[in-house]
Amino acid sequence: MSRSRGSAAGGIALAAAALLAVAVPASVSAAPAPSAALPASSADTYYAPAEGKTGAALKAALNDIISEQTRLSYSQVWDALGDTDEDPSDPDNVILLYSGRSQAKSEHGGNLGDWNREHVWAKSHGDFGTRTGPGTDLHHLRPTDVRVNSIRGNKDFDDGGSAVSGAPGNYTDGDSFEPRDAVKGDVARMILYMAVRYEGEDGFADLEPNDRVGNGSAPYHGRISVLKQWHRQDPPDSFERNRNEVIHDEYQHNRNPFIDRPEWVEAIW
Repeated sequence: MSRSRGSAAGGIALAAAALLAVAVPASVSAAPAPSAALPASSADTYYAPAEGKTGAALKAALNDIISEQTRLSYSQVWDALGDTDEDPSDPDNVILLYSGRSQAKSEHGGNLGDWNREHVWAKSHGDFGTRTGPGTDLHHLRPTDVRVNSIRGNKDFDDGGSAVSGAPGNYTDGDSFEPRDAVKGDVARMILYMAVRYEGEDGFADLEPNDRVGNGSAPYHGRISVLKQWHRQDPPDSFERNRNEVIHDEYQHNRNPFIDRPEWVEAIW
């Protein structure tokens, strides 16, 4: 009899244990897993000296941070653009900035139908040419169709104009160029990166945005009011964020802060 009662008690204990064994893992699995530690090169760590600042103080702090970079020669830009602007659907191609066309990496040069190296901050605006520094900074150099690059020339950015043949969604007139909607924000963030990175140090002009077109060879680029609108209209996408990572990890080892922290555009301008 006592053995029978002991067996029943043991059975109850085993059943309770079994219930606990089911219940405990269920509650553990429902809890969020701890997040992995951020890498040392994360944006949070990178921008630590700029946190909490606004206006001129933020601009100065970001200049100090992003001025620490590796510089490329102009010839090295060809291969670099093959990596930074690689077509996610075809690793043998790049995506051209203004036309959006996917084109073989090997088809670059100066002939019609080729792609070449577009200075989004026009190199005549501050007269830096293709010298190592602003002339070779990947954060504003993009592959573009040779003909479209020529049409854009050194024009400032603004809305309006006539349609650009061969580049749907782009417009131009005598003194301005409007890129297609999908890259309007990219253009704005490249211009504003240049304005923060090049502050009259390194032997180059102090590059600044202004709210006009027709800046010619002056170290200014416009129009800031339109660029801010484009920045809001077209936030950073996966292609642009990946490009920022490739430039940081593989080439210049600096970042475009307005891709990582879009709110800083309004905090400065």
